Amino acid sequence: MIVIMVALLWLSLRGITVSEGEDKSTFIWNTWERSNKFYLFLMVAAVMTSHVIRAERWRMLLEPTGNQVSLGSSFLSLMIGYLVNMAVPRGGEVSRCYNLYKLEKTPIEVSFGTVVVDRIVDVITLMFLIGLSFVIEWTRLKAFMDTLEFSSDAGSSAGWWILLAVVILGGLIVAIYFLRKNEKVRKIMLGFKEGLMAVFRLKNKGLFIVYSIAIWALYFLMSYLVMIAFPETQHLSMSAVLTLFAIGAIAMAAPLPGGAGSYHTLVPLGLVMLYQVPKADAIAFVFVFHAWQTLITLIGGIVSLIISYLIVRWKKAPIKS
Repeated sequence: MIVIMVALLWLSLRGITVSEGEDKSTFIWNTWERSNKFYLFLMVAAVMTSHVIRAERWRMLLEPTGNQVSLGSSFLSLMIGYLVNMAVPRGGEVSRCYNLYKLEKTPIEVSFGTVVVDRIVDVITLMFLIGLSFVIEWTRLKAFMDTLEFSSDAGSSAGWWILLAVVILGGLIVAIYFLRKNEKVRKIMLGFKEGLMAVFRLKNKGLFIVYSIAIWALYFLMSYLVMIAFPETQHLSMSAVLTLFAIGAIAMAAPLPGGAGSYHTLVPLGLVMLYQVPKADAIAFVFVFHAWQTLITLIGGIVSLIISYLIVRWKKAPIKS
């Protein structure tokens, strides 16, 4: 994954052409210098607010399982999960459950079931946004999709589908065997199922939906604030922001650390192909934006990791009479 990430970053940087006597790092730094820092710090506020709401939504999902956790523990665990995702794609989903166990003794298999629900809701919302962007910007997106190369080798496609079917079937056989033979595995699966079904036992389903909408509305606001923070993109319309937001969300879903590489490839391509932003400006904008977003995650995750460590140490410390 690291090799792929580095290769994509290198290919993206190759697209920046600079004038004589100027290097690419200076060109990118000048893009940062031209940005409106007020909007970038407003973006930080939007990002952190969305994380707090997501942590509260996760806490709501855990309530029906009989696990009462604090918003603080949920938030700290969530931020640590984002930090781990930057190094190990999707590893954060497990690490945040483990951190919550350390803080609140919530069974990992149960909390992981609620995390799966959390991600399913995100996927459904993302699919809706992608569909909406296609409806609004159909002509542009159709032209963009036509520029991407996809293999039309029917035999190759069939081979991949057969391989996938064999892997799934083999996984099911192994899972059934262990469920019948291993009581511990069965207990874990039951706990996972309990977390997974928690969404159907929510006390306030309406509030859960409101939180879900608010999270993605703040994500969209974050994208909008970034667009107007840079001279290269501040002229773009709201529909353009929605389209680029959807492209960026797809890029971030790629199994690469922090979406690095995939984000730096797809989003500049969208800016150039759909909205005629100069290629060098588009690439520099994405590098600065992604670096800023990464810095926020790094700081938030490291601070949360330190606080969690201190809390766990404090809880384990013997009480002096």
